Amino acid sequence: MRTLDRYIILHILGFTAIAGFALIAIYSFIGFVTGIGDTGQGSYGVFQLMVYTLLQMPAGLYTLLPIIAMLGTLMGLGALAAQSELTAMRAAGVSLARIGSATLLAGLLLGVFGLLLGDWLAPAGNGAAEDYRTAARTGGTPGLAGHTVWLRDGDSIFHIRRLITEDHVADVEIFMLAPDMSLSSDLHVDDGRYQDGHWIFSGVSRTDLSADATKTSQVPQLQWTGSLSPDVLHLFVLESESLAMPGLLRLIHYLEANGLDSSSYRLDLWRKLVAPFTVMAMMLFAVPFVLGSLRSSGAGQRLLVGILVGVGFYVINEVSANLGGIYHWPPVLAASLPSLLLAATAIYRLNRVR
Repeated sequence: MRTLDRYIILHILGFTAIAGFALIAIYSFIGFVTGIGDTGQGSYGVFQLMVYTLLQMPAGLYTLLPIIAMLGTLMGLGALAAQSELTAMRAAGVSLARIGSATLLAGLLLGVFGLLLGDWLAPAGNGAAEDYRTAARTGGTPGLAGHTVWLRDGDSIFHIRRLITEDHVADVEIFMLAPDMSLSSDLHVDDGRYQDGHWIFSGVSRTDLSADATKTSQVPQLQWTGSLSPDVLHLFVLESESLAMPGLLRLIHYLEANGLDSSSYRLDLWRKLVAPFTVMAMMLFAVPFVLGSLRSSGAGQRLLVGILVGVGFYVINEVSANLGGIYHWPPVLAASLPSLLLAATAIYRLNRVR
């Protein structure tokens, strides 16, 4: 039986690889054609767009992985069904549960690959792609330069108008709040650098506010110690798709320590954690199609069904995430509900196949 399991798993993974190459090629080509209109800024031309598209491919593969996994399962098991190999397996006493468990093992391998892809290759590729495009367009140093950031550090609100690097800021406004949340002081900082675990602000203009008077003073240099670190600055300006799970955890901790809303980042974290189970659910959902209604159909029909189901699930998954944010569902529920429903439907349909 182990030999049979390996045969089914390798068959599914082989067709999954073929489907993956085909879909990521189409996805990247569409992205390339769409991005042509953005060329011509600085030295950002067609060649630079090609490099940018290649760097975005891991993120595209991560997005398409559930659809790719379902197509691979439909095509792989479909090829076995077309050659009557599944019929021979059933006649030899191989149960549907056994075929389903082999499919789940293939899904587990793809899920682990997806976890590594989404937590390592895709964030690294996204970050490198954005840095490369920014450098090509502006001719400057890639990275965080040009970002404007609002952040909270305890009872202080930071407005960083020029984020040069993650440890170098300029033109910063700091609003210091009193216990009753009224504005007590306002600091304008010309330049700030992070050294030895704290910020050194220079060219500081301080305005202290009270009910009776306003006092303005100039401070040549000011040392600032708080939870705002270069690591937090770097994480905060990145898109959630460009953050790995350790980065999301650090950002969530920072937001909650400062009384800020972290629900969107918690949702992103849970979606990354649920992604391997989504892949497994999609593959299990494909099994009843091959053993049931699509048993005698051609590859084209299986491909069409796989694409329709995959795109439909993608839309439902995005709607569930957005509804979770609107109605304040627990992040784990918003992230996992579509996958749980899909898995339950797959098990129900698998039990009804004869």
